[in-house]
Amino acid sequence: MSALFDPGLQPERTTLAWRRTTLALGVGALVYARVASATVGGWAWALAAVGVAAAIMVAIGAARRHRSTYRSLTSGDSALPDGVLPAALAFAVTVGGLIVLALSLAS
Repeated sequence: MSALFDPGLQPERTTLAWRRTTLALGVGALVYARVASATVGGWAWALAAVGVAAAIMVAIGAARRHRSTYRSLTSGDSALPDGVLPAALAFAVTVGGLIVLALSLAS
């Protein structure tokens, strides 16, 4: 009998990539606040709080996505997670970048 899926740790590697992404998002938001707080003021820390909250939400979504993927692969079910999490992250980073650009140009 063959295995249901290749046990090459694909879901685990993807989960680790999501963890690195959330870490980069959170740290990037805090670094921006530290650098831009002199020119933008309190808005920089407000945006950092939103960035850290987004990182936490992405981490929770990635953990759910990992459990769903693993469950689908081990049960033989063909329903894998959709692309909502990557699309939401891309949208949030784009909007955040535009806000940062607007604040930087305004000051």
